[in-house]
Amino acid sequence: MKKHFFIAMLALANTAIYAHDGHGHKDGEGCADSLTMQQQELREVTVTSGRSLRRMRGAINGVRLGKHELSKAACCNLGEAFSTNPSVDVNNSDAATGAKQIKLLGLNGTYVQMLSEGLPSYRGVATPYALSYVPGPWMKGIAISKGSASVKYGYESLTGQINVDYLKPEEEQKVELNAFGDTKTRIEANASGNIHLNEHLSTIVLGHYEDRIKEHDDNGDGFLDQPEIRQFQLQNRWQWAGHRYVFHGGVGIMKEKRESGQDTEKFVATKQYPEPWRMRIDNARYEANMKHAWILNEEHNTNIAFLATASMHETSAKYGMKRSYINQKNVYGSLVFENEFSKVHSISAGASINYDHYSTNVGYINAPGSPVPYTPSYSEKTPGIYAQYTLTLGHNLTAMAGIRWDHSSIYGGFFTPRFSVKYMPAEWLTIRASAGKGYRSVNALAESNYLLASGRELVIDDMKQEEAWNYGLSTAWNIPLFGKNLTMNIEYYYTNFLEQIVTDYGCMPKAIHITTLNGGKSYSHTLQADVSYPLFKGFTLTAAYRWHDVKETYHGVTMLKPLTNRYKGMVSASYTTDDKKWQFDATLQLNGGGNMPEPYKKADGTMSWEKDFPAYEQLSAQVTRWFKGWSLYLGGENLTNFKQRNPVVDAQNPWSKTFDPTMVWGPVHGTTVYLGARVTL
Repeated sequence: MKKHFFIAMLALANTAIYAHDGHGHKDGEGCADSLTMQQQELREVTVTSGRSLRRMRGAINGVRLGKHELSKAACCNLGEAFSTNPSVDVNNSDAATGAKQIKLLGLNGTYVQMLSEGLPSYRGVATPYALSYVPGPWMKGIAISKGSASVKYGYESLTGQINVDYLKPEEEQKVELNAFGDTKTRIEANASGNIHLNEHLSTIVLGHYEDRIKEHDDNGDGFLDQPEIRQFQLQNRWQWAGHRYVFHGGVGIMKEKRESGQDTEKFVATKQYPEPWRMRIDNARYEANMKHAWILNEEHNTNIAFLATASMHETSAKYGMKRSYINQKNVYGSLVFENEFSKVHSISAGASINYDHYSTNVGYINAPGSPVPYTPSYSEKTPGIYAQYTLTLGHNLTAMAGIRWDHSSIYGGFFTPRFSVKYMPAEWLTIRASAGKGYRSVNALAESNYLLASGRELVIDDMKQEEAWNYGLSTAWNIPLFGKNLTMNIEYYYTNFLEQIVTDYGCMPKAIHITTLNGGKSYSHTLQADVSYPLFKGFTLTAAYRWHDVKETYHGVTMLKPLTNRYKGMVSASYTTDDKKWQFDATLQLNGGGNMPEPYKKADGTMSWEKDFPAYEQLSAQVTRWFKGWSLYLGGENLTNFKQRNPVVDAQNPWSKTFDPTMVWGPVHGTTVYLGARVTL
């Protein structure tokens, strides 16, 4: 019975990329919770200081952040989980809404496919705030794959995939609690608990609440540095495991309110401006998902899986006199067949369908104004099929080739080819190469709704489907040095867009223009090197450097992409005492400078901003004291207290067409200190 249970679990988890390598369970597309996959993962990864995992087998380049790595920071949500990771950047999108975006390979997070245990998630209208919708304590791990990814999960990955693995119903029965507060009056509480109802059925409940209870304007510009956010979430997940059949499913709800704008206590009413400029955004999300797996042949790992997810996400927003309402309904389904013909040959094939429906209403509240972009309600249906073949020649060579064909009801049919290969000429060296194509349907107003906070006119052209090629080459070194292992990674990626939607801030002084390349060029070169070494027992030092060359075409001119750092350096140190009772972590980042969009003149005749922004450093640190069954942690973020000067342009005239809170390139608030506790019962 136990053997069949593990095989069933493996078949179901083959639909995820928890340790994503591209074929069957031998390359890690399986469930790390089963004994079988635990044994395989131990052969596929290098364990660094017992805390951070880097896969050493499989065709696709990527890393996995586990629970220990996530505990290096407060890890309040998915966005903050990347604060110590050299590959992923997290930045504020603006200085009003609190929206954050990640950047991978020098490009915006919209080109990264977000997955929740192998199911596409947080697309479209959820994009601006998606990073805050996944509480840190809910996560068991995060898998980050770079470049061309598996075609199994769709066509949307242009620069990589981020797959979140949640706490499971079938794990050891326990209750976990996490609560913390910080000096910016943010409080947060998380809870999870699972129970095994019988040998087949188990369930888990996940809860989250956060609130920022006081307004802050530390730079004195009259605008809040951070929005007041109140959010609660609740999820319930189930598993039923039988002899040859496994079911996973769950439902979830999220409610959130964001308020920001002028500080009401400092605002002085005038005849021209009797009321303060305020912003309010209400988000509501409802979702459900299910996975079914049937084991057909244990010897050849032959299985069929059916996956489905449905969600409704609605955003109601008010930015001064502007208001918008966007409702997105999404349904996704996938049927997957997998078979291992032998230890050398395996195949995965299947069909999927994705359905999106958008309802939009945008305008002004009791006041005339410049035209506001209006995207009418529409639907897009995209069915598709795929096939993926994997060749495994022992421990040294793995090659994966896949192709899929999809048909959009708006853009027509298109092919997505992808190829990845891994070669190990020696035990201490791994070489990977990849090439592949990606596509993305864009709803610019939904994904960039925060731009409505600007006083500048927002102009949106007719959208095209984005299309890009991505090529990558990486090497991973595991070098014995003074009785320990030095791990080093060097990687290069090139992304070339054939079609792209670009946000042009400089074409018209008092307008933000979202348009297409119109035959222009757009590309990204990224080179990264990182090295890690355990200097002595319990202490590991990691250093990384990344260089970007990102260019796009704006109003007919190809130029460096504005608001993008040219480079990033990072040094991270971690120390755990011999008795495992104390843990010390610190990370220093140097974020390189970059270009700003073309500035314009404000009403007083001064320029809106400088043409470049400078490099800046950030330091974060945390101390954790472990006790039996619980831990206490104290930490700080942005301990260098660096803040962007005047992140809100023309803050004194928020009703004017020169007002703009979207020109953010650095931190908008200073040092934050937090204190929290984790309890396991």
